[in-house]
Amino acid sequence: MTDSTSRNSALKADPRLQNYFAGEEERRAATRAMFDQAASGYDQAERITALGSGAWYRRDVLRRNGLQAGMTLLDVAAGTGLVATEGQRLIGPSGRLLALDPSPGMLAELRKKLDVETIEAYAESIPLPDNHVDFVSMGYALRHVGDLDLAFSEYHRVLRPGGRVCIMEISRPQSRFGQMLLRGYIGGVVPFLARLRRSQADVKLLWEYYGDTIDLAIEPERIMDAMCRAGFVEVKCVLTFGIFREYLGRKA
Repeated sequence: MTDSTSRNSALKADPRLQNYFAGEEERRAATRAMFDQAASGYDQAERITALGSGAWYRRDVLRRNGLQAGMTLLDVAAGTGLVATEGQRLIGPSGRLLALDPSPGMLAELRKKLDVETIEAYAESIPLPDNHVDFVSMGYALRHVGDLDLAFSEYHRVLRPGGRVCIMEISRPQSRFGQMLLRGYIGGVVPFLARLRRSQADVKLLWEYYGDTIDLAIEPERIMDAMCRAGFVEVKCVLTFGIFREYLGRKA
Protein backbone atom coordinates (compact mmCIF):
# COMPACT_ATOMS: atom_id res chain seq x y z
CA MET A 1 0.00 0.00 0.00
CA THR A 2 1.24 3.48 -0.82
CA ASP A 3 0.88 6.28 1.70
CA SER A 4 -1.75 8.02 -0.44
CA THR A 5 -4.63 6.42 1.43
CA SER A 6 -5.33 5.28 4.97
CA ARG A 7 -6.04 1.67 5.88
CA ASN A 8 -9.79 2.33 6.13
CA SER A 9 -10.07 4.61 3.10
CA ALA A 10 -12.87 4.24 0.57
CA LEU A 11 -10.18 4.16 -2.13
CA LYS A 12 -7.67 1.50 -3.05
CA ALA A 13 -4.03 2.50 -2.79
CA ASP A 14 -2.75 3.51 -6.22
CA PRO A 15 0.04 5.72 -7.61
CA ARG A 16 -2.56 7.82 -9.49
CA LEU A 17 -3.65 9.39 -6.23
CA GLN A 18 -0.22 10.94 -5.82
CA ASN A 19 -1.20 13.31 -8.65
CA TYR A 20 -3.53 14.95 -6.12
CA PHE A 21 -1.93 14.45 -2.71
CA ALA A 22 1.20 12.80 -1.35
CA GLY A 23 -0.36 11.17 1.70
CA GLU A 24 -3.35 10.99 3.98
CA GLU A 25 -2.29 14.12 5.84
CA GLU A 26 -2.51 16.13 2.59
CA ARG A 27 -5.76 14.54 1.37
CA ARG A 28 -8.14 16.80 3.28
CA ALA A 29 -6.45 20.04 2.28
CA ALA A 30 -6.10 18.98 -1.37
CA THR A 31 -9.69 17.80 -1.80
CA ARG A 32 -11.10 20.81 0.04
CA ALA A 33 -9.16 23.11 -2.30
CA MET A 34 -10.49 21.24 -5.37
CA PHE A 35 -14.09 21.56 -4.17
CA ASP A 36 -13.67 25.22 -3.23
CA GLN A 37 -12.23 25.99 -6.68
CA ALA A 38 -15.04 24.18 -8.52
CA ALA A 39 -17.90 25.31 -6.26
CA SER A 40 -19.42 28.03 -8.45
CA GLY A 41 -19.46 25.78 -11.52
CA TYR A 42 -20.34 22.54 -9.76
CA ASP A 43 -24.09 22.50 -10.39
CA GLN A 44 -23.65 23.15 -14.10
CA ALA A 45 -21.09 20.36 -14.45
CA GLU A 46 -23.32 18.00 -12.48
CA ARG A 47 -26.28 18.71 -14.74
CA ILE A 48 -24.14 17.78 -17.73
CA THR A 49 -22.90 14.64 -15.98
CA ALA A 50 -26.39 13.47 -15.00
CA LEU A 51 -27.97 14.36 -18.37
CA GLY A 52 -30.86 16.04 -16.57
CA SER A 53 -31.84 13.01 -14.46
CA GLY A 54 -30.07 13.97 -11.25
CA ALA A 55 -32.81 15.71 -9.25
CA TRP A 56 -35.49 13.15 -10.09
CA TYR A 57 -33.22 10.23 -9.24
CA ARG A 58 -32.00 11.68 -5.93
CA ARG A 59 -35.53 12.44 -4.78
CA ASP A 60 -36.74 8.96 -5.77
CA VAL A 61 -33.90 7.25 -3.88
CA LEU A 62 -34.61 9.21 -0.69
CA ARG A 63 -38.35 8.58 -0.93
CA ARG A 64 -37.99 4.85 -1.61
CA ASN A 65 -35.69 4.44 1.36
CA GLY A 66 -37.93 6.02 3.93
CA LEU A 67 -37.39 9.78 4.09
CA GLN A 68 -40.73 11.30 5.09
CA ALA A 69 -42.36 14.56 6.09
CA GLY A 70 -41.43 15.82 9.53
CA MET A 71 -38.12 13.96 9.80
CA THR A 72 -34.76 15.44 10.77
CA LEU A 73 -32.35 14.86 7.89
CA LEU A 74 -28.57 15.13 8.03
CA ASP A 75 -27.06 15.38 4.56
CA VAL A 76 -23.34 14.59 4.81
CA ALA A 77 -20.94 15.97 2.19
CA ALA A 78 -23.84 18.16 1.11
CA GLY A 79 -21.79 20.18 -1.35
CA THR A 80 -23.94 22.71 -3.18
CA GLY A 81 -27.12 21.06 -1.87
CA LEU A 82 -28.11 18.76 -4.72
CA VAL A 83 -29.28 15.97 -2.39
CA ALA A 84 -30.32 18.37 0.37
CA THR A 85 -32.70 20.19 -2.00
CA GLU A 86 -34.59 17.00 -2.77
CA GLY A 87 -34.51 15.96 0.89
CA GLN A 88 -36.06 19.26 1.89
CA ARG A 89 -38.91 18.67 -0.55
CA LEU A 90 -39.67 15.36 1.15
CA ILE A 91 -39.38 16.39 4.82
CA GLY A 92 -41.43 19.53 4.21
CA PRO A 93 -41.85 22.55 6.48
CA SER A 94 -42.36 20.36 9.55
CA GLY A 95 -38.99 18.66 9.06
CA ARG A 96 -35.47 19.83 9.84
CA LEU A 97 -32.53 19.78 7.45
CA LEU A 98 -28.86 19.85 8.47
CA ALA A 99 -26.24 20.14 5.70
CA LEU A 100 -22.65 19.13 6.52
CA ASP A 101 -19.60 19.62 4.31
CA PRO A 102 -15.90 20.41 4.83
CA SER A 103 -15.72 22.88 1.92
CA PRO A 104 -16.69 26.47 2.78
CA GLY A 105 -16.96 27.24 -0.93
CA MET A 106 -19.52 24.50 -1.50
CA LEU A 107 -21.54 25.50 1.57
CA ALA A 108 -21.57 29.12 0.36
CA GLU A 109 -23.18 27.96 -2.91
CA LEU A 110 -25.67 25.81 -0.95
CA ARG A 111 -26.77 28.77 1.17
CA LYS A 112 -27.62 30.69 -2.01
CA LYS A 113 -30.32 28.09 -2.69
CA LEU A 114 -31.44 26.82 0.71
CA ASP A 115 -32.16 28.49 4.04
CA VAL A 116 -30.91 25.65 6.22
CA GLU A 117 -28.51 24.92 9.04
CA THR A 118 -25.01 24.27 7.67
CA ILE A 119 -22.10 22.57 9.44
CA GLU A 120 -18.50 22.84 8.20
CA ALA A 121 -17.10 19.46 9.22
CA TYR A 122 -16.05 16.01 8.02
CA ALA A 123 -18.02 12.78 8.02
CA GLU A 124 -15.50 11.25 10.42
CA SER A 125 -16.23 13.83 13.13
CA ILE A 126 -19.81 15.14 13.18
CA PRO A 127 -20.41 17.87 15.80
CA LEU A 128 -23.90 16.72 16.75
CA PRO A 129 -25.26 14.93 19.85
CA ASP A 130 -26.04 11.22 19.96
CA ASN A 131 -29.47 10.07 18.70
CA HIS A 132 -30.12 13.43 17.03
CA VAL A 133 -31.43 12.74 13.48
CA ASP A 134 -33.86 10.37 11.77
CA PHE A 135 -32.09 9.97 8.44
CA VAL A 136 -28.53 10.35 7.15
CA SER A 137 -27.95 10.84 3.43
CA MET A 138 -24.76 11.11 1.38
CA GLY A 139 -24.63 11.73 -2.35
CA TYR A 140 -21.69 10.61 -4.48
CA ALA A 141 -19.06 11.50 -1.89
CA LEU A 142 -18.22 8.22 -0.17
CA ARG A 143 -15.08 7.96 -2.31
CA HIS A 144 -13.73 11.07 -0.59
CA VAL A 145 -13.94 9.60 2.93
CA GLY A 146 -10.56 8.89 4.50
CA ASP A 147 -11.77 6.47 7.18
CA LEU A 148 -14.96 4.50 6.58
CA ASP A 149 -15.04 3.00 10.07
CA LEU A 150 -14.98 6.44 11.68
CA ALA A 151 -17.56 7.87 9.27
CA PHE A 152 -20.02 5.00 9.62
CA SER A 153 -19.60 5.01 13.41
CA GLU A 154 -20.50 8.71 13.40
CA TYR A 155 -23.55 8.08 11.19
CA HIS A 156 -24.69 5.37 13.58
CA ARG A 157 -24.07 7.55 16.65
CA VAL A 158 -26.07 10.58 15.48
CA LEU A 159 -29.02 8.52 14.24
CA ARG A 160 -31.95 7.86 16.52
CA PRO A 161 -32.90 4.20 17.10
CA GLY A 162 -34.62 2.96 13.95
CA GLY A 163 -33.03 5.72 11.86
CA ARG A 164 -31.71 4.99 8.40
CA VAL A 165 -28.63 5.78 6.34
CA CYS A 166 -28.76 6.09 2.55
CA ILE A 167 -25.54 6.55 0.60
CA MET A 168 -25.70 7.15 -3.16
CA GLU A 169 -22.58 6.42 -5.16
CA ILE A 170 -21.34 5.95 -8.72
CA SER A 171 -19.65 2.60 -9.29
CA ARG A 172 -17.21 1.37 -11.90
CA PRO A 173 -18.96 -0.38 -14.84
CA GLN A 174 -18.20 -4.08 -15.11
CA SER A 175 -17.07 -4.04 -18.73
CA ARG A 176 -13.76 -2.51 -19.79
CA PHE A 177 -15.54 -0.66 -22.60
CA GLY A 178 -18.03 0.81 -20.14
CA GLN A 179 -15.18 1.91 -17.90
CA MET A 180 -13.50 3.66 -20.82
CA LEU A 181 -16.71 5.43 -21.82
CA LEU A 182 -17.42 6.64 -18.29
CA ARG A 183 -13.86 7.79 -17.76
CA GLY A 184 -13.80 9.71 -21.03
CA TYR A 185 -17.17 11.32 -20.38
CA ILE A 186 -16.45 12.42 -16.81
CA GLY A 187 -12.81 13.37 -17.28
CA GLY A 188 -13.06 14.93 -20.75
CA VAL A 189 -16.53 15.67 -22.10
CA VAL A 190 -18.05 17.21 -18.94
CA PRO A 191 -15.22 19.74 -18.31
CA PHE A 192 -15.19 20.63 -22.02
CA LEU A 193 -18.93 21.30 -22.11
CA ALA A 194 -18.72 23.25 -18.85
CA ARG A 195 -16.10 25.53 -20.42
CA LEU A 196 -18.27 26.00 -23.52
CA ARG A 197 -21.08 27.16 -21.25
CA ARG A 198 -18.69 29.74 -19.81
CA SER A 199 -18.55 28.36 -16.31
CA GLN A 200 -16.48 30.73 -14.20
CA ALA A 201 -15.11 27.88 -12.11
CA ASP A 202 -12.52 25.35 -13.25
CA VAL A 203 -14.09 21.93 -12.72
CA LYS A 204 -11.53 20.03 -14.82
CA LEU A 205 -9.27 18.95 -11.95
CA LEU A 206 -12.17 17.89 -9.74
CA TRP A 207 -13.82 15.88 -12.51
CA GLU A 208 -10.50 14.19 -13.34
CA TYR A 209 -10.27 13.28 -9.67
CA TYR A 210 -13.83 11.95 -9.87
CA GLY A 211 -12.83 9.66 -12.72
CA ASP A 212 -9.83 8.31 -10.84
CA THR A 213 -11.76 7.76 -7.62
CA ILE A 214 -14.52 5.87 -9.44
CA ASP A 215 -11.83 3.57 -10.86
CA LEU A 216 -10.17 3.14 -7.46
CA ALA A 217 -13.22 2.78 -5.21
CA ILE A 218 -13.13 -0.28 -2.97
CA GLU A 219 -15.52 -3.18 -3.55
CA PRO A 220 -19.16 -2.86 -2.38
CA GLU A 221 -18.67 -5.84 -0.06
CA ARG A 222 -15.99 -3.97 1.87
CA ILE A 223 -18.24 -0.95 2.24
CA MET A 224 -21.11 -3.07 3.55
CA ASP A 225 -18.74 -4.85 5.95
CA ALA A 226 -17.71 -1.47 7.36
CA MET A 227 -21.39 -0.51 7.81
CA CYS A 228 -22.00 -3.75 9.71
CA ARG A 229 -18.95 -3.14 11.92
CA ALA A 230 -20.42 0.25 12.82
CA GLY A 231 -23.57 -1.48 14.09
CA PHE A 232 -25.99 -1.07 11.19
CA VAL A 233 -28.51 -3.83 10.47
CA GLU A 234 -30.43 -4.66 7.28
CA VAL A 235 -27.37 -3.55 5.33
CA LYS A 236 -27.67 -3.93 1.56
CA CYS A 237 -26.53 -2.48 -1.74
CA VAL A 238 -28.94 -1.74 -4.60
CA LEU A 239 -27.56 -1.35 -8.14
CA THR A 240 -29.45 0.72 -10.74
CA PHE A 241 -28.59 1.00 -14.45
CA GLY A 242 -25.36 -0.89 -13.78
CA ILE A 243 -23.62 2.17 -12.38
CA PHE A 244 -25.61 3.83 -9.55
CA ARG A 245 -25.40 2.19 -6.13
CA GLU A 246 -27.38 2.78 -2.95
CA TYR A 247 -25.80 1.58 0.30
CA LEU A 248 -28.52 1.23 2.91
CA GLY A 249 -28.67 0.41 6.60
CA ARG A 250 -30.74 0.90 9.75
CA LYS A 251 -29.82 1.62 13.35
CA ALA A 252 -31.45 -1.06 15.48
